[in-house]
Amino acid sequence: MAILVGCSLATSVCAMSLRELRTLEKSSKQGEHYANYYLVGVMEGVLEANAYGVRNGVAPKVCLNGRRLEPRLARSLYETELKRNEGSYEADMPVQLVLVNALTTVYSCSG
Repeated sequence: MAILVGCSLATSVCAMSLRELRTLEKSSKQGEHYANYYLVGVMEGVLEANAYGVRNGVAPKVCLNGRRLEPRLARSLYETELKRNEGSYEADMPVQLVLVNALTTVYSCSG
């Protein structure tokens, strides 16, 4: 929890690494819930950044095309991406990278 508070107070962007997310999950009884909330927030941030880009003329990277994307799917998208590309992600890489890749794969704008 201190990491999240520290990030919100920092003037620079603070991205949680895969290692930090695993540590958060194990930090307490509620650690898994905190990690899930973080994943949902990251997913929503990716979607908002995509929408902002589209509003400003950038080609979309994530296309829902009428499909539902519910907060409860954040964890499975994250874990599936890690399994799909096992060995590609290092512990110090940001969680955001994994979720961006997951969303652009599952909700591709091509085809």
